[in-house]
Amino acid sequence: RDISIRRREREREGGREMSHKQSAVELAKFVDKGVHVKLAGGREVSGTLKGYDQLLNMVLDDAVEYLRDPEDMSRVTTNTRKLGLVVCRGTVVMAVSPTAGIEEIANPFTAQMQQPAE
Repeated sequence: RDISIRRREREREGGREMSHKQSAVELAKFVDKGVHVKLAGGREVSGTLKGYDQLLNMVLDDAVEYLRDPEDMSRVTTNTRKLGLVVCRGTVVMAVSPTAGIEEIANPFTAQMQQPAE
């Protein structure tokens, strides 16, 4: 009888753990701050993070999309278009970074690739 009580307690505890899934990414510190989001398919958006859930669905306000180069669709340009309030579906989110305090640097590997091997 004692074993069946312990088993029921473990099952209840296991149920609690499953109902409170936690995201691997902690976005709480970025709420109401600017974020840059890279999406599957090459799109990139920036905006103010207003909310998110454990599946990484995100709501961005005052969002802008960075348009791709028509000559080379793998490159993103500085041209933008305003989107306003958007929902980024978690299944297509590839990367999230804060917009404050970041700057673009030159890729050190492209310089090495352009130099002929000796």
